[in-house]
Amino acid sequence: MSKPEHFVFLLVENFSHLAFSCAVEPLRIANLISEQKLYSWSFISENGEQAVCSNGSVTLMHDGLSPLKSDDRLFVLSGLDVWKYITPAILNFLRRERVHGTPIGALCSGAFVLAKAGFLDDVRTALHWEYHDAFMEKYPSVALCRHVFVADEKHITASGGTATADLMLHLIEQAHGHELATAIADQMVYNTVRNASAEQRVSLQARHGMRNEKLATAIKMMENAIEEPISPSVIATDVGISVRQLERLFGRFLNCSPGKYYMELRMAKAQKLLLQTEQSITDIGLSCGFTSSSHFSRVYRAHFGTTPFAQSNR
Repeated sequence: MSKPEHFVFLLVENFSHLAFSCAVEPLRIANLISEQKLYSWSFISENGEQAVCSNGSVTLMHDGLSPLKSDDRLFVLSGLDVWKYITPAILNFLRRERVHGTPIGALCSGAFVLAKAGFLDDVRTALHWEYHDAFMEKYPSVALCRHVFVADEKHITASGGTATADLMLHLIEQAHGHELATAIADQMVYNTVRNASAEQRVSLQARHGMRNEKLATAIKMMENAIEEPISPSVIATDVGISVRQLERLFGRFLNCSPGKYYMELRMAKAQKLLLQTEQSITDIGLSCGFTSSSHFSRVYRAHFGTTPFAQSNR
């Protein structure tokens, strides 16, 4: 049997316990299901003794900021007010490990730490939606995106919360196959596993909707007309603005066109119905505004990289 892959989690004070659990538990369950020690893990912090997460729980550490082994994989995991806890000692440790070739990623708000260390210039990066505005002001050279995770860059990032589980399941699937990753998701009762291209739609919508009443109204209209989509011109008229103004709102707050956002709402509903119901593909297509099954399949494949039939396992 080959040596287990070892993950090291650098827990920054006030870290997210949800993201932490979603990072570690898939590894534990992988060992349990496979009946092999595929993975091992350890926790480190600046003081080497403990770290306190945002809900007040205390986690004991295995080590401090000592040099890692050559085959370790490091993830920085943080949470609220992360910028208060980025110390010179943490930055020096990360820079030293980068020089030594250690793969380094970030979970939840951990991207702030990597950006502060100078690792993320021009790197596509996932970060929890709540931090986007502050992050873009501090680090405009980072290619921030709204995906739940980014796994195809030198520095892997996940946006936090359950997106961390999505990333870990992705890494497990890459290393040990789809069947094991699916079995782990089943053990977690996690039926809506997302791929890297999925976006943080609901949270972004809630946040920006509160900021702009007309945008909130436009989004609500789209949500209420998934089965029978309405045109941007109708939406703009009902909201009381021009089509051009509507496009500017979506571009400013959501970085996409109204049509793209609308289509992503429809695709999100289609994927949920495929994964969570026994409806036929034809009926799902109709409920998402597609009168042609072939058109629905083409759009779905272009969006998710797989067909509705393949994803539904029908």
